[in-house]
Amino acid sequence: MTTPGPTRRASGASWLAPLRDPFLLALFGTVLVASVFPASPAAVRTLSAAVPFAIAWLFFLYGVRLPTREALATLRSWRLQVAVLAATYGVFPALGVLTFLFAPLPRELAQGFLFLGLLPSTVQSSIAFTAIARGNVAGALCAASLSNLVGVVITPLLVGALLGGAVGFSFGAVRQVTVQLVLPFVLGQLSRRWLDAWLSRHRRLLTVTDRGTILFVVYVAFARGVNEGIWSLLAWPDLLLLGGIASALLAAMLGITTAAGRWLSFPRADRVVLLLCGSQKSLASGLPMATVLLPSAHLGLLILPLMIYQQIQLVVSSIVSQRLGARRPPDE
Repeated sequence: MTTPGPTRRASGASWLAPLRDPFLLALFGTVLVASVFPASPAAVRTLSAAVPFAIAWLFFLYGVRLPTREALATLRSWRLQVAVLAATYGVFPALGVLTFLFAPLPRELAQGFLFLGLLPSTVQSSIAFTAIARGNVAGALCAASLSNLVGVVITPLLVGALLGGAVGFSFGAVRQVTVQLVLPFVLGQLSRRWLDAWLSRHRRLLTVTDRGTILFVVYVAFARGVNEGIWSLLAWPDLLLLGGIASALLAAMLGITTAAGRWLSFPRADRVVLLLCGSQKSLASGLPMATVLLPSAHLGLLILPLMIYQQIQLVVSSIVSQRLGARRPPDE
């Protein structure tokens, strides 16, 4: 009779684990360093020149790693995949538009929430949380992979359509998007047969490369923003409001995807996939895309909603997936 106490403590410690995630701590540490010790304007210009090459390399690696065969195999479960894509690129963008139009935020932060809504789903965390929740892991792998595969094209088009006038994006920028995002991604896909096995053997090096590149992009964005007075535009109430809006968006997506899964009569395992893949947004894909699609002058403010949403979604999804996993599925 003494086991419930330790079990609760272990469970509580596990759902708090995302708060201690080394990468997220490094991410916010990078923002802190860039805010306290920003590079000089001349140094920022030099570092900014390296960003396009870093982004191209990152999307090349994404192309190598994404399992095209599994993504194409999703045709067998097309209803689930269409539902996840509809949540990711339909429902969430609609909520982003409402936030952009009605949230009492500085314009750049409101644009940041709209940009957040246009991004693909995560891959690693969506699959991991689906496994914890005892959902359809293969379906989650396919849905997350397809979301990112489609996002390389769909996200720039949505940014052009919904944020074009607001952020200065024009279809003349399609060439830049193609060179920095689509072309490296396609080359990575074509190189999978030669490089995938090697990268699988050197996952640690790949992780360091991925995360190091993202931290570099974040530092340059915020160092530029600090030089231009980014924090003078924000007060503590703004930051609290950001957290509240991000939490409300996540709650809305969790509620909508839960209701949609039941309405579509999906089996429990597929409802878990729709819930966890349809409500997630990818920081790993979103930050590189932001450097290409959004104006550099206000990039720090524009990516702040994404960074805050990422932290909240990890904690909440961890709690949700563990509670789902602890239940005995009724249809198993």
